[in-house]
Amino acid sequence: MTRRLLIVVQEALFFTTHRLPVGRAMRDRGWEVHVAGPADPAVAARLEAEGFRFHPIPLTRGGLNPLAELRLLAALFALQRRLRPDIVHLVSIKPVIWGGLAARLAGMPAVVHAITGLGFLFIRTGGRAALVRRLLLPLYRFALGHRNSTAIFQNPDDLGVFQAHRLVQSDGWVMIRGCGVDMQVFAEQAEPLADAGHPPVVMFPARLLGDKGISEFVGAARQLKAQDVAARFVLVGRHDPDNPTDIGPARLQEWLAEGCVEYWGYAEDMPAMLARAHVIVLPSYREGLPRGLIEAAAVGRAIVTTDAPGCREVVRHEENGLLVPVADTAATAAAIRRLVEDSELRRAQAARGRAIAETEFSVGRFVADSLAAYDRLLPAAERGP
Repeated sequence: MTRRLLIVVQEALFFTTHRLPVGRAMRDRGWEVHVAGPADPAVAARLEAEGFRFHPIPLTRGGLNPLAELRLLAALFALQRRLRPDIVHLVSIKPVIWGGLAARLAGMPAVVHAITGLGFLFIRTGGRAALVRRLLLPLYRFALGHRNSTAIFQNPDDLGVFQAHRLVQSDGWVMIRGCGVDMQVFAEQAEPLADAGHPPVVMFPARLLGDKGISEFVGAARQLKAQDVAARFVLVGRHDPDNPTDIGPARLQEWLAEGCVEYWGYAEDMPAMLARAHVIVLPSYREGLPRGLIEAAAVGRAIVTTDAPGCREVVRHEENGLLVPVADTAATAAAIRRLVEDSELRRAQAARGRAIAETEFSVGRFVADSLAAYDRLLPAAERGP
């Protein structure tokens, strides 16, 4: 009998960028791979062409409308009862909570919970976020309490939070650092020429969110422009209206009109885009483990990021980049200036970053670790080769 894997994601595109190699590996094992996420015809067509089966679900990433969440829970319950997957793999907050509840109610035999970051509700303190967090913690606890399940964490800080809240059993977790990067696709590339006519490019490659530190990046650019530092400051990424910290088109236009930054839009070809930069900057408040930083290291770029969970898993201070305090615009500006003006340091850190990426963050390692997490939930007779 054909075995089935169901992967539930918060955004269909996220599967193609972060989980596609795992889906392919399970398909090659002879498994039937199903993917569930918000409707996205373009992604659905791509997945169907690869032999996967896509199932649209009524998941809205922003907000917690009770009726909408009940519809999502009902849809996930019905989907799991219909497919009867051997393993359900739930990725990110809403799939973990509602998919985990549905898996327990539907009697699924094995569940994997991927904790890809703590999200807005855990980053913010006080007010509505604190209230919703108190309401969600018991749901998290029940969802993760499946008798044959494991939770995948990307960094020890997130694991510590879940352990402190007693959300995960002592032996019910595994650490898989990031989602891996194909080192051939993200090949090491020499940085572009930088001279008087071609100033270094300092790039922010992420969604245009406050929690990604975009305001600190723009503030640092503003400071350095005022100090006559010769550099171009570039934003590369998309808006995310479902995220409450999205900056919105109006604010972006204000920054562009001010002239402190440029906007190069959303890039499909990130290896080529990263190759145009000299320094990569992500002043994020907190991450699971940012794939964008792994990609930057793989291409061979020095990095400025925050000494925050997830970010410090990729960047080692003074080794393959510089770490700065969270929400510290002045420190971010100083670190950028140091790398812009010291090409020898920049290139040395870039080379070390490539070596770290190859050793610790290859896609092959990620796939092997993911399949091992699946296998630990299966009887020995059902495990793949």
